[in-house]
Amino acid sequence: MALGRLNVQPRFEDPRSLLGERLRGIYLLLAEHGGAMFGDDYFADLYKSSRLGRPTIPARVLATVMLLQSHEGLSDQEACDRLERDLAWQAACGVDAGAASFHPTTLVGLRNRLRGSVRPRRLFCDTKEAATEAGVLGNRVRVLDSTPIYDAVATQDTVTQLRSAIRKLLSVLDRDNPVLGEKVRSVLTRDDDYKGPGKPSCDWDDEVAREALVDALVRDCIAALGALDEEELHSADADAAQLVAIVAGQDVEQGDDGIFRIARRVAKDRIISTVDTEARHGHKSHNRRFDGYKAHLSVDPDAELVDEVIVTPANTHDATPVEDLLKGHATDEVKPTVMGDCAYGTAETLARLEDAGYEDVKAKVAPATGREGRFGKDDFTVDLEAGVVTCPAGKVAAIRRRTHGSGLADFASQCTGCPLRASCTTSSSGRTVTIHAREDLLQSHKAAQSDPQWQEAYTGTRPKVERKIAHFVRRAWGGRRARVRGIVRIAADADTRAAAINWSRLSTLGVTRAGGKWAAAPP
Repeated sequence: MALGRLNVQPRFEDPRSLLGERLRGIYLLLAEHGGAMFGDDYFADLYKSSRLGRPTIPARVLATVMLLQSHEGLSDQEACDRLERDLAWQAACGVDAGAASFHPTTLVGLRNRLRGSVRPRRLFCDTKEAATEAGVLGNRVRVLDSTPIYDAVATQDTVTQLRSAIRKLLSVLDRDNPVLGEKVRSVLTRDDDYKGPGKPSCDWDDEVAREALVDALVRDCIAALGALDEEELHSADADAAQLVAIVAGQDVEQGDDGIFRIARRVAKDRIISTVDTEARHGHKSHNRRFDGYKAHLSVDPDAELVDEVIVTPANTHDATPVEDLLKGHATDEVKPTVMGDCAYGTAETLARLEDAGYEDVKAKVAPATGREGRFGKDDFTVDLEAGVVTCPAGKVAAIRRRTHGSGLADFASQCTGCPLRASCTTSSSGRTVTIHAREDLLQSHKAAQSDPQWQEAYTGTRPKVERKIAHFVRRAWGGRRARVRGIVRIAADADTRAAAINWSRLSTLGVTRAGGKWAAAPP
């Protein structure tokens, strides 16, 4: 099979001429410059070692369908149907009106090959190259934020996870090593073949029955792992065995009577589903919880383009991937101003950015307020040079430094008889104030953010990332809700989604191609 090539001869059934001025936005940009964006060899490297040959579908059509699919939030089947029925799609792909589509599995195969290629993020990265060449993607400011991506699986309870983990292990062993699979089956004691999905039968209203079921499932997990002890396992087998070990230990504990029961706690980094083992519990606030992943975005607020997108499990702190979000500027002589909310205003994050050479960081440091309306740390005056802290009543306490750099100011007996004590502390030993190891950073950033110019720059710029995130999640599938399982596949979808958003924005900015180069719209 040969890689397909487009027929560039004039056609009577040209969807662009049929639509006229009704062809707008990203569809018009792709129709006018799709051939230059995605040449016939755009995906050729993906099929160099293929024994089955290359698809006869032109690379421009495949790339355009992937972008428009993400732009509109469609399934593979819906995207292929749209190519057959929608004139705007046909114009963007550069095909005749009424052209036939291809089978949806072509997109599945292409994405699999793309993830394993040298340039798996090409659809997103090429967008940034075009924007940079046109001069619209600058380096003045980067605004950071994150948003939830809901997983594509159901969150499982402990009983379901225990049984599913054993079932998954047996399934993998039956496929890869039937002899070892039979060895594991021979040590299981429950009356269960572990072949069908779902929960085992139980009188769920009977606490004793529930405990007996959990205990039996955990003991089957332990027995299965014991049967595999000292066995040489390959990657898939080892992963399935590891999942059994994790699930059997994360939610249960053994009582003094030897019975395994569900623990009254939540394990750190708890697996929430054996179907997607990388999904996690997460939260955007104390009251807003979700399951799945997080998309972390870096946005150029001037052009309103996504500069970087990274997907992590939902329990990852917003500031954890901050260096990766800004990695495109690692060698820049003049680094951009970095803006973010309180998630990026911790002392640790500010120190990391400072060490990386980002001198202008406008990230809000969270106010240190007191409980139930009492005085907070911000009501005290911290003098790091003098090494003292002054309380609202004017009393002074020395800062006692610890070995790792943090410190403590203890007012102790000075609180006795203080008229403000009730508004300050309920502790019988008096008020103490904790000093962070990088208190200097916290104090300097708090002082800076009280400046009206700082506030004007922050409030006038940072909300643009919220608008771009709204664009990112406007379509549920591929934006707010995952279409696939696993962080690698979800990250690939996020890249395509960000690319589609950027191409749409470039069309709004009037970016065009002239003389073989991308150029901004004339003023």
